[in-house]
Amino acid sequence: MAELATIARPYAEALFKTAGADLVGTAAWLDELAAIASNVQLQQYAGNPGVTSAQTFDVMTGVAKTALPEAAKNFLKAVIDNGRISVLPEIASQFRSLKNAKSGSSDATVFSAFALDAAALADLSATLEKRFGKKLNMTVELEPDLIGGVRVVVGDEVLDTSVKARLEQMKVALVS
Repeated sequence: MAELATIARPYAEALFKTAGADLVGTAAWLDELAAIASNVQLQQYAGNPGVTSAQTFDVMTGVAKTALPEAAKNFLKAVIDNGRISVLPEIASQFRSLKNAKSGSSDATVFSAFALDAAALADLSATLEKRFGKKLNMTVELEPDLIGGVRVVVGDEVLDTSVKARLEQMKVALVS
């Protein structure tokens, strides 16, 4: 079986080309469809030979929180007709990569032990943008196991300044 990335690439590139100036709007509905498609029960439902493409389409559009534009409906029909629902999350990921490459930015996930207020997030964002040399699209996820500090993931780079990481470093140093 082909890799998911190989299957998703043509869909993401075609969607990127057709999105034109509405990359943000397209990314929003594509992320929503990817979240819906990642549901295991939906994938089982869609994989049932007794379920038609139209029924799968109706379920997915019925679950969507926002009204999908016509382009989204056409794209979803093509994905369903080709049996690629399970590939939607990878399509969304590759589309985001293309969108970020065009705008010169990157996605960044900040894992924090505590909720960050707007001022702290703005300061952190400014520092990280200087460190990585590009605009960052920040998302924050709470991870109480960190005890304190933050762990930042930008692409394949990880910047870990959490208390948990420092304790692990001390443990390694003491055991050696």
